[in-house]
Amino acid sequence: MLKKHLNTFTTLFFLLIFSGASYAQTTTKDSIALRDFLSELESKFNVKFSYADTDVDSVYIIKFSSNALDEILKDLRDATGITIKKLNDRYYTLNKTTTISICGFVLDNFEENNIPGATVEIYESNLSGVTDDNGSFSFENVPINSLVHIKHLGYKPIFIEAKKLVKTTECIAIAMALSYQELEEVIVTQFLTTGLKKLANTNIELNSSEFGILPGVSEPDILQTVQALPGIKSVDETVSDINIRGGTNDQNLILWDGIKMYQTGHFFGLISAFNPYVTEKVTIIKNGTSAIYSGGVSGTLSMRATDELPLNFTGGAGLNLISGDVFGEIPIQDNMALQVSARRSYTDFLNTPTYSTFSEKAFQDTEVNSESEFYFYDFTAKFIYEINKYQKASVSFINMSNNLNYSEITNDTLSPNISNLNQDNFSIGGELQSEWTDVLTSQLSFYYTQYDLDALSISNNNAQQLEQNNLVKESNIKFTTKYKLRENLAWINGYEFTETGIKNTTNVNQPPFASNIKGVIRKHGLYSEVSYCSEDEKFNGFIGGRLNYIENLDTFQEYIIEPRINVSYELLPNFKTEVLGEYKSQVTNQIIDLEQNFLGIEKRRWILSDGDALPITKSKQGSIGFNYDINTLYVGIDAFYKEVNGINVYTQGFQNQNQFDGEIGSYVVKGAEFLINTKNNDYSVWLSYTFNKNDYTFDVLVPATFPNNLDVRHAITLAGNYTVGNLKIGMGFNYKSGKPFTQPDENDPINENVFPTEINYEVPNSSRLTEYFRADASANYTLKMGDKMNAIFGVSVLNFTNRQNTLNTYYRLQDDNTIETIERLSLGITPNASLRVQF
Repeated sequence: MLKKHLNTFTTLFFLLIFSGASYAQTTTKDSIALRDFLSELESKFNVKFSYADTDVDSVYIIKFSSNALDEILKDLRDATGITIKKLNDRYYTLNKTTTISICGFVLDNFEENNIPGATVEIYESNLSGVTDDNGSFSFENVPINSLVHIKHLGYKPIFIEAKKLVKTTECIAIAMALSYQELEEVIVTQFLTTGLKKLANTNIELNSSEFGILPGVSEPDILQTVQALPGIKSVDETVSDINIRGGTNDQNLILWDGIKMYQTGHFFGLISAFNPYVTEKVTIIKNGTSAIYSGGVSGTLSMRATDELPLNFTGGAGLNLISGDVFGEIPIQDNMALQVSARRSYTDFLNTPTYSTFSEKAFQDTEVNSESEFYFYDFTAKFIYEINKYQKASVSFINMSNNLNYSEITNDTLSPNISNLNQDNFSIGGELQSEWTDVLTSQLSFYYTQYDLDALSISNNNAQQLEQNNLVKESNIKFTTKYKLRENLAWINGYEFTETGIKNTTNVNQPPFASNIKGVIRKHGLYSEVSYCSEDEKFNGFIGGRLNYIENLDTFQEYIIEPRINVSYELLPNFKTEVLGEYKSQVTNQIIDLEQNFLGIEKRRWILSDGDALPITKSKQGSIGFNYDINTLYVGIDAFYKEVNGINVYTQGFQNQNQFDGEIGSYVVKGAEFLINTKNNDYSVWLSYTFNKNDYTFDVLVPATFPNNLDVRHAITLAGNYTVGNLKIGMGFNYKSGKPFTQPDENDPINENVFPTEINYEVPNSSRLTEYFRADASANYTLKMGDKMNAIFGVSVLNFTNRQNTLNTYYRLQDDNTIETIERLSLGITPNASLRVQF
């Protein structure tokens, strides 16, 4: 049996929880989780069971006394209603049936007398009845995911999942407490929307297959979805520039199946480059990162495609107003499977309203006489091979591309200015998971990733030509072991080697200029982490660290120690406190130069730390949080402090007097995040607030300390979704205070005493843009077309009030020594529609 290894390394803290609802007792001291019982059968009879996690999670049974496998499986079918199919002498499949038989008897909680005449209703069906003289009830053909509502005058009503009342040799006893008022419904667990949940180690996990709906997103978009969480935003409305707690996008570690990604967006950064329909889970880490992760001083997004062998062929296809895609999970043999997906835009031959709005945002500061041809595609494949009962191997592949041909005719030129861009990412990786003993497992992984950016600009009536290339090649190998010291105590150890090579070339014909900068950095990492969960699950956490040895083959070598901690403790029922902390470092950054020559993502180029102009970027962060979580209500607050050192002006996107200084500095973020979320089976409503005070310090500049370019002090989101049958509706409102910018000096705007003439600016980032406000809405409807096929119709509107928000303001000096003001505006009203078929 293969097991995932725990996140390694955590923080210190306590956890508190209040428990408010009454639950019927559905398990006994002799019961066992079905998942654990199946594991025992696998070991005892040398067989293998294949099943979906959702089919066996939360199912408990009483162990059967028989020693014959066939008899045990027959009793298991009768007890759970799960269909068990024998594929061969070793492999069995388990599938949950859609209906079950249930029974129970109701008694008084105090006197333990039977309660006849209690009303029993089965939600999501027409079944209902009353208990007989003995307080008993039973029903056939009950939907397995339905709720059973039991009520009687003078008692607190009870809501219980039908699958917990499956008819066996004896029926479950359900105790009702005296009451003079009704309780709220017991609801399903979710965080903002279905498919989002907060884990015990404080990380947030997104499950794409269970994803509900968020405002403005009718289909799952991974990098759009994560921005619904407090502390994660984008100041320029893109998915390729996500800011986690005030950090720049290049300070995020983004992984797909363990492979580091240097390209994350399509379509000028407005669309995620990762297909959500083959991405099973996304883990979002803002602090308290496990020691197994290296890099990403601001945060980590780890995306995983499924590791499970599919039992049957499944797939789907869809269209929206930008692109079309297909995906499939294909069993090859009992122990082999292939997962594939492909997506391509049709924006190069079809102009839709969504494409028009995106284009207006991307090319808004160009001349009116312009033409563009743009398209993107991505392709993924994953091969899964179960070598034997104790080993599983997989190979993952992803390829993505953006292609732009753009031309514009200005008023003073005869020939058009031409810009061509090709942005490609090719990555391949593999994993081998092994279970050596009941207490020792390991994982060996490798990857190779290559990112290539080629940009060409021809201007001034074909007289000037600028070529740029940015090439990243990275190889990685990692070996991790996990040893269970006790049932609730694990020790993780590992070694990681990474080699990163980056080349930047620039060629200009007029005036002649050529640059070719290459570098290679090798990084060795040793990591260790101990994780512990108390038997009562009140204490949960890990503590660990990394020792990194980093060498740039031309300039420097350095050892870096990175301690990390993640601890939570439950002081009271439903009330938890958390303490997180980490030290991290990274050797790759993006510089932003030649602002006036290229558009959007093509301005950014990856570079390596050289120990001089750009040292290794290092961060330290600590946070403390409290949250209260019951079925219908979540309230959480976190306070954090983050310091990042070794940043260069070139990596921050300055557009003022400091734009070309190349100085080294740091920034400090002090902030707090608040979230309140109330939900039930039909709706979820949440309000989040984020406060950030984000300041730069560059010792050689005047003044030395001033607001960060990403210093958005206040951000508020009010949003919700509602489900009516097969219809899901979402609506939300986003508010952000204005980001800082630098204006020319009102009294002396131009300095003519230097050559070339320059703009005289005020104190850096001493002005603020106006507030940002955007309202979004979305809806989708699922049409069932059979037992295994669904059609999903979706619509969404971004910024349905069509408010014009200013995202950035900067200035350019014209040839006649006048100052031109450039304003980058937000998306206008942006509709989208989608149709998807899944089978």
